[in-house]
Amino acid sequence: MNPLLTQSATALAARIRAGELSSRDVVEAHIARVRAVNPRINAVVADRFVSARREADAADERLRREGPDRLPPLHGVPCTVKECFALAGMPQTSGIVARRGIVADRDADAVARLRAAGAIPLGVTNTSEACMWMETVNRVYGRTNNPYDPRRTVGGSSGGEGAIVGAGGSPFGLGSDIGGSIRMPAFFNGVFGHKPSGGLVSNAGQFPVAQGDAARCLGTGPLARRAEDLWPLLQVLADAPVAGSPADVDWSAVTVHDLAAHEVLPVHRELREVQQRAVAHLASLGARVVPANLPELRRVFDLWSAMLSMAGDESFTSLLGNGTPIRVRRQLAAWALGRSAHTLPVLGLAVLEPLGTKLPKRTQRLLAQGRELRDRLTSLVGPGGLIVAPPFYAPAPRHFEPLLRPFRIAFTALFNLTEFAATSVPLGLGRAGLPLGVQVAGVPGSDHLTIAAAAALEARFGGWVPPPGRG
Repeated sequence: MNPLLTQSATALAARIRAGELSSRDVVEAHIARVRAVNPRINAVVADRFVSARREADAADERLRREGPDRLPPLHGVPCTVKECFALAGMPQTSGIVARRGIVADRDADAVARLRAAGAIPLGVTNTSEACMWMETVNRVYGRTNNPYDPRRTVGGSSGGEGAIVGAGGSPFGLGSDIGGSIRMPAFFNGVFGHKPSGGLVSNAGQFPVAQGDAARCLGTGPLARRAEDLWPLLQVLADAPVAGSPADVDWSAVTVHDLAAHEVLPVHRELREVQQRAVAHLASLGARVVPANLPELRRVFDLWSAMLSMAGDESFTSLLGNGTPIRVRRQLAAWALGRSAHTLPVLGLAVLEPLGTKLPKRTQRLLAQGRELRDRLTSLVGPGGLIVAPPFYAPAPRHFEPLLRPFRIAFTALFNLTEFAATSVPLGLGRAGLPLGVQVAGVPGSDHLTIAAAAALEARFGGWVPPPGRG
């Protein structure tokens, strides 16, 4: 692999400012990689290569004209953007057929901040339909495949981002996460992914977007091939200065809560093994390790679903029709004949949607229990604590397999429900050649702590491993 495709955005930006590399060379290297791997993985669904080259040339000219000292932190570095975010001139369908042809006329807040920091978007990446399933497939763009094994899922809904970053086609990407939609794709594709603390980064300009209290459970954040990019990217994206610094973490003052395999949610043996090694390494740095038992995990999916039911005023059936409610029974019949404009998971969600209104007392009870869980876990972990947990129950499953186990997102949804900062950390490849990893979480405001843990684990275990062959 071209060495430019393995370096962090931070390192590439420094080399561009120093005159060692041109932005055009870096952009061209990543365009070439996207073109090489995308026919196999279908991650980038619309490109802006012509504009990216023009912006790279402008970045190089600005360096010659102004010198390195006045340049923004990501000057001249390419990136990718999840298609649900508005990126001026690019499609924004979120995989919904009724939105086909919709093109953004301005940038979402997070996209605008990345571009103001000097980043150059190469294109937009695939999502699950309506960003509402853990496999990235829809009737607009089709299915995205894992760069380590195309028979396997990339996760969702930021699966296109996970796949193209994991394949080496982008130094970093922009994703969103309301139930694990950054962290699962990061894990399945062997890269880093950070869901910020609730409310830290603006969600404006993405579709769909959570509203009301649920808005703080939706996180906009980065996926990156190197841990050192997470903190500077978060500083660029955040609405206000981010507290703390990963460089200043005193591990002797940190308590690590080891949330190991739960009897209700059994975890793959290799994931248990890498979690043990990760926790042992944090202990070797001085952290105090205590076992964590969380019986509420068995109820997290129900609690999270109740929260999600309050995420917007528009019905889900109307969202799928871009303002005109779809006829769910008719679409299910069409799906059985292979003629529906929708995927089976979202039709299943549409079927279940009325339960929230038919059982309002149950929904309110679950919402109250979710708040109680958030308060209990916040009190347990505290501002100087971390939770280390599996990001999923197994390495990337084969396509369609998640349909058989649709409730296995508790380990990630837990931290949306509690508004915790959470970072997915790659820890090499397993015996089947698939990425392994852990998830590190902390109370709201401890983003610097989870990112410090990611950097420490990368330094010990190596982090991202590029996929073999052509990706």
